[in-house]
Amino acid sequence: MTTKPTVLFICKHNAGRSQLGAALLEIAAPGRYTATSAGITPADEVNPSIAATVGELGLDITGRVPRRVTPDLLEQADIVVLMKPGLELPAEPRGPVLKWSFPDPTSWSPADVRPMRNAVAERIERELTQP
Repeated sequence: MTTKPTVLFICKHNAGRSQLGAALLEIAAPGRYTATSAGITPADEVNPSIAATVGELGLDITGRVPRRVTPDLLEQADIVVLMKPGLELPAEPRGPVLKWSFPDPTSWSPADVRPMRNAVAERIERELTQP
């Protein structure tokens, strides 16, 4: 039995970009990866506009709770995706690190988020799900 690779998406608050990345990977490659996310300084809840645009694709993430990135999470991850450049991690990831750069959607409407959602989905398709 082979285990699924774990992909850990990280951003500042684990409310927007990293939640979006993990959800889109779940949608793009169901069952192929364990998609997870964390943040440097977690927010209290998932960004409602991010949740709304992911919900448009059929996945409800409104109940997910932002969490802090830990050395254990970095050790468990086969691939780490930094959704914001320059994040200081609490430990060195054991696997490869992909450095992506997406803007902070904290005060965005769902209409503002959709182009970023589509760009993240394209990047996931290109860099993670291609055979």
